[in-house]
Amino acid sequence: MEKIVDKVKIECTRGDITSQEDMTAIVNAANAELKTGGGVAGAIHKAAGPELARECEPMAPINPGEAVISGGYDLPNEYVIHCLGPVYGRDKPEDKLLAKCYQNSLNLAEKKGIDSIAFPAISTGAFGYPTEKAAKVAFETILELTKKLENTKIIRFVLWGQESFEIHKKVLQNQI
Repeated sequence: MEKIVDKVKIECTRGDITSQEDMTAIVNAANAELKTGGGVAGAIHKAAGPELARECEPMAPINPGEAVISGGYDLPNEYVIHCLGPVYGRDKPEDKLLAKCYQNSLNLAEKKGIDSIAFPAISTGAFGYPTEKAAKVAFETILELTKKLENTKIIRFVLWGQESFEIHKKVLQNQI
């Protein structure tokens, strides 16, 4: 499923974020220490290899909403943008912090001249953010930024589970 907004293609797909071979960058739903963890972070670190952890170590810790960029190493992507999403119910205001994840990630992509970026559903796993609320924040934030994007022309959401994919697809259809 895809929509075009201000010459930027916004896509939703179901799949594995570590196998997005046509994306210049992928986003890691990172932990504060930028270490291997579970979920998206674990999958990205496993696929990228140990060099990713070595590069990330001096960049940590990061705070909710912050993003940093590294190489992609053994991934098919040139870059990994690591962003710490808010823990729902703990990090306040969670909607503003989640929006910052998308803003800061896209700002880094623009600065690096990255033409395509793939996001997971940040904060919706272990951090407990309700998927529909998170998707609304994500798409509202991205829609505000599309007019300003000069380099980034493809934004893809890669959702692991069918339910998350269906929710994101519905929210995207309703917001554009």
